[in-house]
Amino acid sequence: MSHFDIIVIGAGPGGYAAALLASQRGKTVALIEKEHLGGTCLNWGCIPTKLYLGATSHLEGLHAQSRLRLCSGSVQMDMGALKKRKNAFVAATHKAMGCCLNQHGVALVQGQASLLDKNTVRVSGETEQTLRFTTLVIATGSSTNWFPGLEPDHTRILDSTDLLDLDEAPASLAIIGAGAIGLEMADFWHRLGTAIHIIEAAPRIAPAEDEEIAQTLSGMLKRKKWNIVTGKRVAGLSNEGESVLVQLEDGTKIQAQKALVAVGRKPNTPGLELGNAGVSMTGAGWITTDDFLQAQPGIYAIGDVNGRTLLAHAAEHQGRYAVLHALGETVAPYNPGPIPGCIYGSIEVMRSGHTAAELAAQGKAVKISRANLGANPISQAHGQAQGLVKIAWVDGVVHGVTAVGHGASHLVTLAEIMVRDRWTTHTAHEHIFAHPTLDETLRDALIAPQEDR
Repeated sequence: MSHFDIIVIGAGPGGYAAALLASQRGKTVALIEKEHLGGTCLNWGCIPTKLYLGATSHLEGLHAQSRLRLCSGSVQMDMGALKKRKNAFVAATHKAMGCCLNQHGVALVQGQASLLDKNTVRVSGETEQTLRFTTLVIATGSSTNWFPGLEPDHTRILDSTDLLDLDEAPASLAIIGAGAIGLEMADFWHRLGTAIHIIEAAPRIAPAEDEEIAQTLSGMLKRKKWNIVTGKRVAGLSNEGESVLVQLEDGTKIQAQKALVAVGRKPNTPGLELGNAGVSMTGAGWITTDDFLQAQPGIYAIGDVNGRTLLAHAAEHQGRYAVLHALGETVAPYNPGPIPGCIYGSIEVMRSGHTAAELAAQGKAVKISRANLGANPISQAHGQAQGLVKIAWVDGVVHGVTAVGHGASHLVTLAEIMVRDRWTTHTAHEHIFAHPTLDETLRDALIAPQEDR
């Protein structure tokens, strides 16, 4: 029976980062993965969607210039070629990750992991193995979820993986769920000529974002002729043979050629036999962790599976912390600070820190300031005249930054720094913001008059 200092279950962004860091610290490491290196992010999530959005961004740009009567004509995308490029990129990244693990001495073990006790894991694959560990990092991530009656049939009622594998653009697409996944998928297929229907049970699209930002985004998307329905639940989905019938709870019916179910995520904990190690779970199977990301002494749960923040970069940050804590290089509780997040596409959303509503709910006296992103010369150059940057202040200090508009994702790292370093209005004048850049709108929002929320 082999023994490792650290065993990591799950080779997504968090698990991969943890395994590499542990090996670089001179520890013996095994990384267990039952499917593909890179997890959801590389294989079915962040990377494929950004390849698709990047490949079609020129279409959106030409359409914007066409609306200004600066150009005319058409460009056709080759979906077969795009899928081939996506698959080749993912395969090449798999190979590069495997080589990196090998160079660092990480033992890659293929198969389904299940815990036998607090120090032993069994891996069921082509051959069954039993491995012992001193420290365990569980990084199994999450997968698509759906409610009863909304299950994909993978023919016309699809999940995000199915949608990425289509060979041609559907004439129309109904998307159930207006979070980042639903909105990014809608943007890509809209660029290829698909008529978009968005159905969101919450009162607004992008329900996790600032209300003003979400409402601005909705208005901008409606100008693209998207049919956006909010505050209504889907009562049922049915494959009608040539189309999908979406029935809302109020009796409204929407017909579309295809439907995407993007209503949330569930933790990948089934089969892990976590109870054998005394690991507790809540809700749908999210692993309960303490202030040090530990589910039990010596057993860490990082990334999506602990339910804290379902973002790839959050998982990577947690993975590195778990290893450093296990090795005694840090003893402080886990505190990620402001976690940045984005919705990508032709109109983007970014946020770092808290929204004004979240701060007010904490009992804080909040002020806000704004700047018009649509007035920025870079936004104007790309034919986008809408958008804004919004800052939430408490006692004269930046506590949250959010934006919607062209290229908003490019502002997110500086926004994270502004929140983490507790910028004030005076701080804005200590830095030179290059002109012309989108960053200038962050400065403009910083020095704009502040008003009560």
